[in-house]
Amino acid sequence: MAFFRQYIAPLFIVLIFAVALLAVSARIFLPSDMMAPAPIEEPVSEVPAATAIFVSLAR
Repeated sequence: MAFFRQYIAPLFIVLIFAVALLAVSARIFLPSDMMAPAPIEEPVSEVPAATAIFVSLAR
């Protein structure tokens, strides 16, 4: 158990950190139009049909 705590667990933590760092830094290499937030297609004021049904059933 001491071997796991001294060698395996820290290595696992460093590997997770490295993968997260790689994923975050990959945004540098994306085209500029992919780095922008996704556009909103529908107006925010519209209520989807499924939500309207749920709200009417909740009353």
